Amino acid sequence: MSAFLKSVGERIRSIRKAQDLTQEALAEKAGLHYSYIGGVERGDRNISLETLEKIIDALGVLPVEIFLFDYADTEQEQIDKKQVLEALNSLLIGRNLQEVKLVHRLTKDILATIDEQKNL
Repeated sequence: MSAFLKSVGERIRSIRKAQDLTQEALAEKAGLHYSYIGGVERGDRNISLETLEKIIDALGVLPVEIFLFDYADTEQEQIDKKQVLEALNSLLIGRNLQEVKLVHRLTKDILATIDEQKNL
């Protein structure tokens, strides 16, 4: 198996888990067999672009998100943080631009307050 296919599969697994989807649920949404999803996530399958598109659509993410690999250490804290960030992204993906900008502005204000508290 190639490192690239393994990275794509790991990324799909990570996004799926962040959305609390089972392999079976993702397979059903994508119109694929659940064992096929397992093979994709392990990097055992050299999938077509058409199949990748089905998986991306079923996950409801932008295509670029599948290729945002994290080559850093895979400590549990980093995995947990990544899953939370993906969950936040999933919450925002269906929102309009104004709503996303509002959440961004609020997040910046909250982080500024946290940073101020740290400096006291």
